[in-house]
Amino acid sequence: ALNHEGRIDYVMLRNRIDFELEMLDQEVVTVAEMEPLAPFAEGLGRLQEARRDRLPVEPRAVADTLDAVADRIEALTRAIRTGEGPAAVKAVSAERAAQWIGQLRRTLRGWHDYHAGYDPLFTWWVERPWERLQTALDTHASAIRERYVGDAEDGPVIGDPIGEEGLRAHLAHEMIPYTAEELIAIAEREFAWMEEALVDASREMGYGDDWRAAQEAVKNLAVPPGEKPGVVRELARQSVEFIGARDWISLPPLAEEVWRMEMMSPERQLVAPFFLGGEVIQISYPTNTMEHDDKLMSMRGNNPHFNRATVHHELIPGHHLQGFMTSRFNDHRGLFNTPFWGEGWALYWEMVLWENDFPRGPEDRIGMLFWRMHRAARIIFSL
Repeated sequence: ALNHEGRIDYVMLRNRIDFELEMLDQEVVTVAEMEPLAPFAEGLGRLQEARRDRLPVEPRAVADTLDAVADRIEALTRAIRTGEGPAAVKAVSAERAAQWIGQLRRTLRGWHDYHAGYDPLFTWWVERPWERLQTALDTHASAIRERYVGDAEDGPVIGDPIGEEGLRAHLAHEMIPYTAEELIAIAEREFAWMEEALVDASREMGYGDDWRAAQEAVKNLAVPPGEKPGVVRELARQSVEFIGARDWISLPPLAEEVWRMEMMSPERQLVAPFFLGGEVIQISYPTNTMEHDDKLMSMRGNNPHFNRATVHHELIPGHHLQGFMTSRFNDHRGLFNTPFWGEGWALYWEMVLWENDFPRGPEDRIGMLFWRMHRAARIIFSL
């Protein structure tokens, strides 16, 4: 009985609720796996629940509770360190438990600070048990990591896999009608196609079938320091003119006017070595404070031909235009935002522009293929 817009909202809301219910079901499973390492968590959580319910607090009873929980935690910590604690614990579950304890500490800090100092009896009774509990929680999380996870510096990287059911639920939430296995097969097929396209571009550049050598040559076409903003401005102009001439999509003059540029700090470039963007495009390029090798790496990875894909991806018709429009039309649908909408829109335009000869030569094609190959590899690796 709803109109077209209402039916869209209904489908998206139902999809979101189904997904959240599945995530709650999975949370029950993960909490059960962590519970042997943190059997005290539920009892401590009830303190915050009582505060949220605006119930009065009995300071002496709370002090007794904190002291008893500290006893229990310290005993479990000793058992873990002497090898008498829970035995069959996976590293993933142990790391989740250690993080869960950290989250519990932050929640308890909010509960404690709500009362401490404002309620004289609470402060008088609770101060010492509270300090003991904080130390016990810290020590316990460390003991869990030492025994079950390993050294943070030299040990294995412990991720937080969501498993087959988690993948299925997430893909359904994103409205993607493929299994993880089917997606990996698609990515492998795309990867093979891109290698062939790279060889074609390599031959045009005179490197024969050695596309890696051709790609390296393209990386070394970076502009000198100080000239990068000019490259971004020019590429932004070219993409707007290319799309405007074909009348593919509305380009509001204000959207073309208001985007801005910022330079990314050397510290941020360690985790974001390429561009980031939206209304503000953040440019990754070397500064005088960076080590020599880091300067060269930043320039190579952000050469103009690689930027053939990144500038329009971040600005117009990519994330900036996307954000401009979604802040003006049906903005209540922000609740339903997903990575496949956010990144999918920008990647879709990369493909449209590729298919309509936006790259001007083999160097541009290698630059745009670098990013498509990166995405295919990431799908294979992540799934």
